[in-house]
Amino acid sequence: MKILKFKTNINCGDCVAKVTPYLDGEERISMWEVDTQTPDKILSVSGEELEPQHVKNLVEEAGFKAEVLRVQAIGGGDM
Repeated sequence: MKILKFKTNINCGDCVAKVTPYLDGEERISMWEVDTQTPDKILSVSGEELEPQHVKNLVEEAGFKAEVLRVQAIGGGDM
């Protein structure tokens, strides 16, 4: 399993609601959350066989920006 972290412009509850169908609709994503309290509005996504570019494309389809910050394996090591 991978954990992907993205810097986004998803900055409020309405924004989270707009991106929800895109991320919830991807079966390879097991869990995701956006920390709208941090300056970088960090989106964390976990799941199997996730590709950063695919998640970025989903966020962009919803009308937001996403920049890959980190890809790590469960256990903490960067990939």
